[in-house]
Formats: sequence, structure tokens, C-alpha cells
Amino acid sequence: MAFQDTTTVSSDVSVDVYDLTASVYHAEYPDGSAGIAIYQSQPWHGYVLTEDGQARVRGVWRYYTARDTDWDTLVHASSDGTDTVASDARPVYVRAYPSEMGPRADPIRDGPVIEEVWGVESPSPAETIHENVTVDVVPESYTRSYGLAIRYDEVDRDALEVQGIVRGVSATILEPDGGGEREVRDSTLTAEVVDRTDNLATLRVELRDATTGEPIVMRHDSHDVVSRFIPIGHDTRQEYLTVGDRRLQTNSSGVATTTLTEPGSYTVEYHPGPWRTHDPAYLSARASVAWHPLASAGGWFALAFSVFWLSIPFLVALYAGLKLGSFLEFDEERYP
Repeated sequence: MAFQDTTTVSSDVSVDVYDLTASVYHAEYPDGSAGIAIYQSQPWHGYVLTEDGQARVRGVWRYYTARDTDWDTLVHASSDGTDTVASDARPVYVRAYPSEMGPRADPIRDGPVIEEVWGVESPSPAETIHENVTVDVVPESYTRSYGLAIRYDEVDRDALEVQGIVRGVSATILEPDGGGEREVRDSTLTAEVVDRTDNLATLRVELRDATTGEPIVMRHDSHDVVSRFIPIGHDTRQEYLTVGDRRLQTNSSGVATTTLTEPGSYTVEYHPGPWRTHDPAYLSARASVAWHPLASAGGWFALAFSVFWLSIPFLVALYAGLKLGSFLEFDEERYP
């Protein structure tokens, strides 16, 4: 009677459930174009922005398939010994890798514009890829993105889809805390010289909402907290004004002042914070102003004095020339 034995083999593998969810923020620019920022905590494949699927954004992940060569042969064991046989089962695995191309928007011309990417810095996995696999893996550290901000003329909110790295999986769209709508408005910037001396001038800059006329406040302190500062991603860039190489911030009245020490023309420019950090957000604005000492009575007097002082040598030379000419003048009546 032959002896038989049965062995049951099992293995436990820890897995993470891929349950993709996304928070979506929307903004509308004054020209009618749309801003959209999408945040998801797990790896994602791409975004579809229109119903026809033509406008889309693809993330950093690309894919390749490869078989495990350990399955090429199997060892068949019996009471008579072992035998190596060719395997009928050759499993193929799909592997995701960060591409050197990075996130990309389609169509390339007149398509969506990627304005901001936020995520975490991760080392390149190039060393983990088999030597027989040739792909465009990023060779250095890269941003493993979990958020993108996009601007596009025609975003179809009802057709918006966040695709996962697992084929056929799309994210569940969640309403962000505090709502997902943000505003982008036009701004009005004015600049004027309000006080001046022969050597100095005070420049007053005023920044206001172009529609409501309300002041645009920048300054942060214990008495003036800007409630518009509500960041979505990691980019927490503050807004500011520039006059030459100087930066200014407006107060609670939307006003900033600075002292000019050099005559000339100055350009004042408003550098707004993005709508991902401010609500409402504003578009940039620019104003020009000129200051010259001649704009004051003292400046005219100083100019006249300088001209007179510089002209003294010429006046002396002219006087001397006239006297010399008079001395040498030939008197025809005296010497006929």
C-alpha cells in the first residue's frame, strides 16, 4: 500500500486598499477661464477635464510590464527524485515608475496649463529596476505629487475625472472643508508723490478691488489679520508690492508708503498671491510715477543757482573778450 500525504501551503500578505478620493477646488478668472486645483493623498494617473476627453493632464507615473523569470522553470519532485520542467505559467507584472517626462498636459498647444505642483520629494527608484528593463525613469529625486493646480479655458465640472493608477479606478470627488469655490478679481493700483523736498519724496501707493473698491490688505500683525490667506497646497507665497528693488505691503486701508531718494521714473507693481493661497485672489496691476526735484520751487531755485554758478567762467571769458576787442579796435577817424 502506497503512502500518501497532503500538505496545505498558505501565505499571508499585507496589502493596502487602494481607495482613491480627491478634493477639488474651483476658481474663475475675470476673462472667463477656469482654475482648478485637485488634491488626492494616494498615487494617481491623470485628470480628464472635458466630456470628450481631449483635455487631460497626466501625472508623473508611467508603466511597463515584465515577466518574472523565476517562473520560467519549475522543479517537479516525486519519490523517485526531482526533475526540472518548463513552466506553463509565466506571470506578467505591471510596474509603475516615475517618468523623466513628469506631469504633462494635453493637448500641448492651447491645452491646460499646469500652474503649480505640490507633493513630497522622493529618491529615484532607478536602482530597483532590472538591468534588462529600459525605461525613462527619473534619474534623480523627484516630486511625488499629490496635488496639481491647472488653468484652462473650458473645464467641464460634470465630466471631471481623477483616474487612479489601477486601471478602471476613478476617485470619489469630495467637497473640501469650507467649500471648493474661490474668486479671482481684478485689482486697481494707483501711485502718487504726496510730499517732497529738494532731496526726498514720499510715494503713496493704494491698492483696491477693481469691482467693489474695497482695500486689498496684505499686512499680517496682531491688529490686522488677513482672512483671505487660506492655503490649499504647499506654496504659501505672500503677495507684495515692488518699487524698484524694494518690497512693500499694504495696511488695513490698502495703502503703502515709501521714501524716494533718487529722482527718476518709478514703476510700482502688484505681485498677487495665487488663488490657491488667497480667497479672494487678485490679478496683478502696475502703475508708474515720476519724481524730479524741478517739481518743487526749491528745485527750480537750485537749478537756477547751479546754472548761474556753472556759467561764471563763461561770463568772465566773454567780458574779457569784449574788453580786449574794445582795446584793439582801430579808430579810423583818429588815424585817417
